[in-house]
Amino acid sequence: MTGPTTVLTIPAGTPFVDALASGVLETAGAEPERLAKVRVLLPTRRACRSLREAFLRKSEGRPLLLPAMTPLGDVDEDELALSGDFETGPGNGFFSLPPAISGLRRQLLLTRLILARPDSETTPDQALRLAMELARLLDQVHTERLDFGNLEKLAPQAYADHWGTTLKFLRIVTDNWPGVLKAEGCVDRAEHRNLLLDAQAEAWRRKPPETPVIAAGSTGSIPATADLLKVIAGLPQGSVVLPGLDNEMDDQAWRAIEPSHPQYGMARLLEHIGVERSDVAEWPHPDGAAANRGRARLINLAFKPAAVTGNPEKKPDIGGPSGISRIDCPGPREEAGTIALIMRHTLENKGKTCALVTPDRTLARRVASELGRWGLAVDDSAGRPLAQTPPCVFLRLTARMVAEDFAPVALLAALKHPLAGGGQATAVFRSQVRLLEIAALRGPRPAKGINGLRHALAQEELDNLKCLLETLEDAARSFHKAINMENASLRDLLRSHVEMAQSLAATNQESGANRLWRDQDGEAAAALIAEINESSEDIPLTSGKHYPAMIDTLMVGRVVRPRYGLHPRLHIWGLLEARLQHSDVLILGGLNEDTWPPEARSSPWMSRPMLKAFGLPPPERRIGLTAHDFAQAFSAPEVFLTRSTRVDGTPTVPSRWLQRLDNLLKGWGLEDSLKPDGGWLDWSELLDATNDFRPVPPPAPKPPVSARPRKLSVTNIETWIRDPYAIYARYVLNLRVLDPIDADAGAAERGSIIHDILDRFVKAHPKEIGDDAHDVLLEIGKEMFDEHLSRPGVRAFWWPRFLRIANWFVAYERQRRNAGCLPAATEIGGEWVLKGPGGPFRLTARADRIDRLPEGGLAVIDYKTGQLPTAPQVASGLVPQLSLEAAMIEAGAFEGLAADTVEQLIFVRLSGGRDPGQERVLDLELAEVVKQAKSGLEKRIADFDRKDTPYRSRPRPMFESRYGDYDHLARVKEWLVGGKTGQ
Repeated sequence: MTGPTTVLTIPAGTPFVDALASGVLETAGAEPERLAKVRVLLPTRRACRSLREAFLRKSEGRPLLLPAMTPLGDVDEDELALSGDFETGPGNGFFSLPPAISGLRRQLLLTRLILARPDSETTPDQALRLAMELARLLDQVHTERLDFGNLEKLAPQAYADHWGTTLKFLRIVTDNWPGVLKAEGCVDRAEHRNLLLDAQAEAWRRKPPETPVIAAGSTGSIPATADLLKVIAGLPQGSVVLPGLDNEMDDQAWRAIEPSHPQYGMARLLEHIGVERSDVAEWPHPDGAAANRGRARLINLAFKPAAVTGNPEKKPDIGGPSGISRIDCPGPREEAGTIALIMRHTLENKGKTCALVTPDRTLARRVASELGRWGLAVDDSAGRPLAQTPPCVFLRLTARMVAEDFAPVALLAALKHPLAGGGQATAVFRSQVRLLEIAALRGPRPAKGINGLRHALAQEELDNLKCLLETLEDAARSFHKAINMENASLRDLLRSHVEMAQSLAATNQESGANRLWRDQDGEAAAALIAEINESSEDIPLTSGKHYPAMIDTLMVGRVVRPRYGLHPRLHIWGLLEARLQHSDVLILGGLNEDTWPPEARSSPWMSRPMLKAFGLPPPERRIGLTAHDFAQAFSAPEVFLTRSTRVDGTPTVPSRWLQRLDNLLKGWGLEDSLKPDGGWLDWSELLDATNDFRPVPPPAPKPPVSARPRKLSVTNIETWIRDPYAIYARYVLNLRVLDPIDADAGAAERGSIIHDILDRFVKAHPKEIGDDAHDVLLEIGKEMFDEHLSRPGVRAFWWPRFLRIANWFVAYERQRRNAGCLPAATEIGGEWVLKGPGGPFRLTARADRIDRLPEGGLAVIDYKTGQLPTAPQVASGLVPQLSLEAAMIEAGAFEGLAADTVEQLIFVRLSGGRDPGQERVLDLELAEVVKQAKSGLEKRIADFDRKDTPYRSRPRPMFESRYGDYDHLARVKEWLVGGKTGQ
């Protein structure tokens, strides 16, 4: 490859690595040994692998002596040293280069400097994140070959105060960091890369190689790389091969391109090398791989700078936008399903390949999951965040568990992780964790620590869970002690954390270390732990409570990439991985603003004018790089453009590139030309559709009469009226309602506590209310709340409310006693046997309170901590509790209380809120209401003693507003629409 033109291009739409391989093979000719003397420099290691595969395709599987291939984006001194271009004599600069500091050690050293600032209130995890930003700034400055000498002159006087604060912080990198690097004997990685590339360039200047050197695929976005490309372009046998240079753009437009334009990087590179665009010829590829020139012209016209666009372009000879399909999907689920269907369809054509290219990793994971329906395993070559791999998730969860003192949600999240084994068979361990959840973790939160869990368990439950609690306590003892220290070292925290994680990950058949660190994910997690441990002494002593956030932060930015693709013809690529790759069908997914292209992220340190003055590239430069990726991929033989019109319910904005393309095609009258040939979106939806769709009616189970309950409480009678299915689920299926995990302290026990306190108080004052009544009530309250200290949330939430209730209740009681109303019974139980066709039916009740009225007769009082029922609700029979209790009193069904007439039904609300208490005396024709309640119950008993009477769910939905405990089992949301039950 010699000649006057040393800068060439492979047009967009031509398979880059295949064309490159063809040209290099042509260079070797009939002498295969000449091929081994060629050196090819490519942007990434993945590009090197792709070129090797291209040579294999070109040789049809025959063995070849391949060229030396070096990745410019990941260059290291070993590869360059072995290339033989450097002199090995004393004082040679290359071999005296200082090593690059590791990324994590640099982050920790910067964190130490941040924490060491005078009057610093930064927490360690915040300092770690600030260190990441400082490291990013250092890399940018080194990459652009700048220095910090002119920082103080960047801001105008109007911003001097604010900029002064920033400058003071940036002294960490301007004043302190160089000394730290010198003490370490290292340099920053970006500077190290510059030194290596500069050394290579200098070696080739002094001694040009006698064999061909080809730099292909790079746009020279890094100045050091651009310098090396300039040297290569000037070598006797050197060539620089650009990807997709637009030779057809007019000069006016070429001069107007901005950093966000896909050609911007190559324009700067050509200017740096000193080559005119007109002098750039096409790379010869003798196999005649044709470029899709019409497609390339189309996308280049769409990207034409707005400053010179003017009137809509006349339609050039592009052959029509065939082979391009645009699919706008309602949401990410539909987009992923459609993409997966396209990829699956590709496999119907022998040898055809398909790849999804997207920067949206969530979309990539969705597509990989959707492909699983056909048994296709496809890896996302852009990798997964290390923090989301199973070993690291387990480490993060176990750290949170101990830091939060075994709080219910954190504890269950860790113990239910697939890696948790507790030294037992996983099935046994899971069953014990479920038992612990039901016995102690549902409802109000237990007290802190393992002892808090013990106190929340009944003795029988404690005996059954003794092994689990002891295992958990032994495993976490050292880490729990370290994490509760105010001056803990990161190394001690990390060591005790790993020991605990390994202990909890063990099973009865395998050690925790084997389970935790196995496979690629485990190896990456182990490497991170080892690296943190090696550099942990750089972090000063800190409070152990910060440790979980620190571990989370140290995992940020690390990715685990698959070593090998799982499918030979289907691929999922990120933008970096897709560069220079080729596939027969390309799907460009996630084409929404702020996804592709990404959001132009502003610098946290400098404004845009300051960035320009300092010499750093604007944020739009990244958009230009991704625009070039889009333009290259757009020129593939068959392209699908997909996006979601809504994400998480929020409307999205199409990518600016789609909008440019739409505007261009609309100007030519081709606005409908990108509609897909097939109904991919509809077909995707049909995969999960059913031909025989029948609406599911409300459940109406009819168990045998012998299985139906023969005993219910008066409160359950209301449930029986409103939702018979709930009675069926509870008493026929024996399904018990579980409290929520870590529930609101007021939800589970507040009623019983208040009832018990008032019961003791009323029994202690059967007649008169003394002057010390308020003190007596508070003392009883303290004793009762002390019995519930194992649930500290109950006391913390309800004690202040109880104080307000106590004030109101003492005054209320004094008023009633003065009126001659005296307690006849409190918390009294009763049972009433009623006849039914299926046999005796027992109605039970526990009346909160029954008072004897001065004029004769009784009043039934019910304490409520929630909303009070109304008189119409009681009269209608929807709320039958008090009316049935009255019927039982008149029938003499309460033990120790003689039968008598009930004259009043009273609800007393005890909320402890703004209105701490409220009395509601129901204005009713009481005798008639009691009679109807009794007859209604007898009729209901008779109805449900017939085997054909179903237990329906919500038979009166118009009267229901609350969510029932068993609604999910009854599938209420499936059939209850607009108040219609379908019955």
